[in-house]
Amino acid sequence: MYLLPKPREMKIQEGSFVTDHNMHIVVDAKINNSESVPASIIRQCIKKWGGLSLAIIKGVPQPGDIYLTLTPEYGKQEYQLTIGEEGIIIKSGDCAGVMYGVQTLCQIIEQCGCVLPCLEISDSPAFLHRGYYLDQTRGRVLKLEKLKKIVDLLARYKINEFQLYIEHTYLFRGFSEMWRDETPLTAQEIIELDTYCRERYIELIPSLSSFGHLYDLLSTKSYSDLCELPDSEKQPFSYLDRMLHHTINVSDDRALSLIKERILEYMALFSSNKFNICADETFDLGKGRAKSLADEEGVHRIYIDFVKSLCEFLVENDKIPMFWGDIICAEPELIRELPKETICLTWGYAPDQSEDDCRKMAQAGAAQYCCPGVSGWNQWMNQLESSYLNITRMCSYAEKYGALGILNTDWGDFGHINHPDHSIPGMIYGAAFSWSREEIPFEEINKQISVIEFQDRSGQIVNLLAGIPGNCLFNWESAIAFYETMELQETRFNIQEGAGQLADENIIKIANDTLVRIGRQLKENAINMDSSMRWRISSYLLIIEGIQIFNEMGPTILKQKQNFELAARLETWYMSYKELWRSTSKEGNLHHLSEIIFWYADLLRGQKRSKTKISPTD
Repeated sequence: MYLLPKPREMKIQEGSFVTDHNMHIVVDAKINNSESVPASIIRQCIKKWGGLSLAIIKGVPQPGDIYLTLTPEYGKQEYQLTIGEEGIIIKSGDCAGVMYGVQTLCQIIEQCGCVLPCLEISDSPAFLHRGYYLDQTRGRVLKLEKLKKIVDLLARYKINEFQLYIEHTYLFRGFSEMWRDETPLTAQEIIELDTYCRERYIELIPSLSSFGHLYDLLSTKSYSDLCELPDSEKQPFSYLDRMLHHTINVSDDRALSLIKERILEYMALFSSNKFNICADETFDLGKGRAKSLADEEGVHRIYIDFVKSLCEFLVENDKIPMFWGDIICAEPELIRELPKETICLTWGYAPDQSEDDCRKMAQAGAAQYCCPGVSGWNQWMNQLESSYLNITRMCSYAEKYGALGILNTDWGDFGHINHPDHSIPGMIYGAAFSWSREEIPFEEINKQISVIEFQDRSGQIVNLLAGIPGNCLFNWESAIAFYETMELQETRFNIQEGAGQLADENIIKIANDTLVRIGRQLKENAINMDSSMRWRISSYLLIIEGIQIFNEMGPTILKQKQNFELAARLETWYMSYKELWRSTSKEGNLHHLSEIIFWYADLLRGQKRSKTKISPTD
């Protein structure tokens, strides 16, 4: 039997508890009716995996019941789960702990059915703050029903904070020029999601770009004069350009009031007492309209003064400020100028990530979260081993340097092509190692995730998925680099990097043959999965097919050949990909992806596609 996150202490005892239709789920009278979601989760679990429909009541349990109770002797989020022959008891000092005991019980029921082993589990988290951060800006805006399913997953694995990355994809009042080409989240959706999270003891924390990464705001005619670099509104859309530029001009007195106006409108939707202003990657700061101010005071000074103003504004509004730590890590002592409540989000995403930034911020006295990632950005398939290595390292640094918590990130750079479900293993790595500091080897935790999350009796599926990304040779970042170099005269990409590998058709054949084998193994393994989970296989097979097509495109394009059959395969595949996208997401930036995919299809036919016409290439 596997349990994730792994409990701190578990003692298996003799005997078993047998569920039957006469038992009840009894909720302690001290637990409010508004906090009864854990009881409903147990009820649904037993109905699905044991075939019994049990009543939920309040009061005192009788022999054979499942009892959820609050006991002051337990700390925050701590719980004890006891399965005895005469009943089941979950005790905790707070309702969040009751929820975590319930989630552990559900994993046991899923693996054991109606006959449960007698045991006692005593459990508590290594970090009180365990978060997940999801990009909702750079391509995808998930539908509300999909966001709720993600929240259910977070609750299942005892994650208790959730942030959505927003630049422009909230329907701000008076900013229609900014979001008119998008399908933004609405106030009603955010409020409903906040309630849904709160019922599952998850804090939905607002996160809003407030300094750098303001592409859509500062590309509008209305606000382009507040951009650090002039003429931002005149530039054609570029994935690289939106990542590297569009920092607000802090030397303009209007900048601070504009950002405060956005923060005020957005924070009103959330019950959280925290607010993430982001303030990361301000690459252009002091290089344009604020250059004279930067020359006079220094780039780091004008950076920290603006961040300080925003943090003080949040504190005045009873919010705890959070911000990304990449800029301040160069001058860590500046953290002392920010309000004492401020939390630095110290991030690093490499498999061999150094501990230097976490150490420097700790030595400077910063309250910090350590922030790893699920390694899905710019990828058709998440790089699971890289994610595992990064997350285990960052969690160890968090423990070593006394961080407040972990925030595991899921970004969507270059159009957010990675399907949200493909981040689930990385999400669980973060949940497992921020709750328990006992590390589990890569292949072993993949086996456990296969059993627990994918209901795969063989335990193979996640290790099969881990083999996919290494066979992606003409990857999405390379595809964007080639497109923007050829179509937009972008000079900052090195399109020759990796060209030798793409030109070798034997290497391409080996990679694609491996992908065919993995696809076949996934199909063969489907019989080992519960029928309710087999639908997940189709998205992996679709992405494998897409990777094969892109791999084949590489040498064709490098050698400037035509291939009408490959172009048709690409277009047919993309039709299915759009259906997969729309199954979870609003339209978002799908139109930008379509433009690039069709550009490649036309290139394969010896044509050059433009936004106005298609003409033969020279």
